[in-house]
Amino acid sequence: MFITPALAQTTGGEASGAGILVQMAPLVLIFVVFYFLLIRPQQTKMKAHKAKIDAVKKGDQVVTGGGLMGKVVRVDEVYAEIELAPGMKVKAVKSTLTDVIDPMTAKPAND
Repeated sequence: MFITPALAQTTGGEASGAGILVQMAPLVLIFVVFYFLLIRPQQTKMKAHKAKIDAVKKGDQVVTGGGLMGKVVRVDEVYAEIELAPGMKVKAVKSTLTDVIDPMTAKPAND
């Protein structure tokens, strides 16, 4: 009969609860590290971005997901109407806006 060393260890009498705990501790530790270093910061960043986009109002400068910059003319629950150039307005879904630019810190375009 062929028995591997790993199988021989597990078939040896009683199974201890401490052995299972010792085996699971590294997995739990890895999950905790991933949560605090990756998952939690990403969630806070997403909440801040959602709050920023939900607070868009008329007159704000925004950047769309496609990289277009414009000034918000009108906002409702789902859409934002953006003026890209004088007389050229587009309607964008608010969730596709990537950034709201502060007019005080924005650099002027090369006009």
